[in-house]
Amino acid sequence: MNPQKRLKELNLQLPKAPNPKGIYKAIQIQGNLAYVSGHTPLRQDGTLILGKVGSDLTLEQGKTAARQVGLAILATLKSRLGSLDRISRLIKVLGMVNSTADFFNHPKVIDGCSELFKEVFGIKRGVGARSAIGTASLPGNIAVEIEAIFEISKCKDKTSSLLSGDSGGVPAGSGDPTFRS
Repeated sequence: MNPQKRLKELNLQLPKAPNPKGIYKAIQIQGNLAYVSGHTPLRQDGTLILGKVGSDLTLEQGKTAARQVGLAILATLKSRLGSLDRISRLIKVLGMVNSTADFFNHPKVIDGCSELFKEVFGIKRGVGARSAIGTASLPGNIAVEIEAIFEISKCKDKTSSLLSGDSGGVPAGSGDPTFRS
């Protein structure tokens, strides 16, 4: 399965890859693993899906928010790696749901992201280990935050793995071989 083609077939549009809002990297490459920092439910227009699942948002709206987080993660991966075709497989997802104390369907909310990854990468490459938890709050009252770990393949042509200026939140020349200054 070709993830880049699947995006087109599914008529999915990725938002602009978000920039870190603090002192961290949006993605950290270590060997053949890509650690993706917590991402937010970023819409195409740059706004965020806000609210608490169980009071402000329904389960379905929370699931939509989780899917939107998945799209933001894919945008970061594509921006940093140059192509989603470099993803060998999903290793792990951690999903956090901003929810009321009496809401217990956190895994069903995070299914929004998990289903997206399965659609884009297929069952073998797009389904990994997962945890889903509820929280009393999330930064800025976002509905969902998700982080993930992916196994990536090396590029055949070393220069093709370099990015055109996206440093993943680190300054050029920091020693990270996956970007160029």
